[in-house]
Amino acid sequence: MKNLIYLLFIVAFYSCNSSSSGSMAPPVQSLPVVSLQTQNATMYQDFNASLEGTKNIDLRPQVDGYLQKIYVDEGAHVHKGQILFQVDDKPYQEQLNNAKSTLLSAKANLENAQINVDKLTPLLKNNLISDVQVKTAKAAYDAAKANVAQAEAIVNSARINLGYTTITALVDGYIGRIPYKIGSLVSRTSPEPLTVLSEIQSVYAYFSLSENDFIQFKEHFPGKTVEEKLQQMPPVQLVLPDNTIYAEKGTVEIADGQFNKTMGTISFRAIFPNVNGLLRSGNTGKIRVPQTVSAALIVPQEATYEIQDKVFVFLVNDSNKVASQPINVMGRKGNYYLVNNGVKSGDKIVYAGLDRLKDGAIIKPETLSMDSLLRSNPL
Repeated sequence: MKNLIYLLFIVAFYSCNSSSSGSMAPPVQSLPVVSLQTQNATMYQDFNASLEGTKNIDLRPQVDGYLQKIYVDEGAHVHKGQILFQVDDKPYQEQLNNAKSTLLSAKANLENAQINVDKLTPLLKNNLISDVQVKTAKAAYDAAKANVAQAEAIVNSARINLGYTTITALVDGYIGRIPYKIGSLVSRTSPEPLTVLSEIQSVYAYFSLSENDFIQFKEHFPGKTVEEKLQQMPPVQLVLPDNTIYAEKGTVEIADGQFNKTMGTISFRAIFPNVNGLLRSGNTGKIRVPQTVSAALIVPQEATYEIQDKVFVFLVNDSNKVASQPINVMGRKGNYYLVNNGVKSGDKIVYAGLDRLKDGAIIKPETLSMDSLLRSNPL
């Protein structure tokens, strides 16, 4: 009996201890808290871009014939005037020879007509022949002279065609793909050019802005027209596919006159110097456009979390209770968001340990200086 009473006493004791421990409130967390402040900053927007040489020239034959020689290889750098291709010139050389022979014959006829006019003119003065005979001789001379002019034009045309059999580089640049081989029949109507010659001392980078981005562009830069606003744009950067920054900065030159109805975008063009030839037509990258923001609200990215593409922070009120708050991010710079809505200067937010928080939780704030964060991770 005593053992039973003792056992019941132990069970009751542990039950009381278990009940009392379950009702205890969880301990208050100590978390770092930072006060938000504003600062002048430059943020960047990236836009996908495609690169093209300032001149992409389709080299096509201007005469028909068999491709006799190819003097360059794909990807080669060539200079203006350098010979690239040779079309079989034998037929065109013969055409020139025939044209020259016709010209010689025409000149001989002209000389004979001149002799006839010179012979008849004195006879007319002495009334030994009629005026009609002299006029006939002069008409024959004029016809012979016209034949000479026509023959000279045929010679020039034949000489031009012969020159077309040699295709040279029109500018300094790089050779593209060569779809033809020696012996291929080429003509002015061939579907593909012999090659594409790209002049890339400078390159164009084409990128597009959405309607919203275009509105922001017009609002941010001074000027009455788009051309005036473009002149106020700072130099832009080119981000290469490996995320490195191209050494030279570019200038945005022009914008399309209208939006693409299908895509809802408008195209811009920037130009970059390419003295070393590092950029080629067909390359891709991103245009990085800087935008200076005065008194931007700085929020460390580490102090935020995302839910369904929305960015949130935990605000801390005067009683140290936290509440989730969505913020509107207008740009990024380094490890910081630039925010224009949702929070204001002087608001306190939780800097770390967000995964352990929920709305309404009470914390013990540990003040963290924004200045110290900016010193360790500057904008």
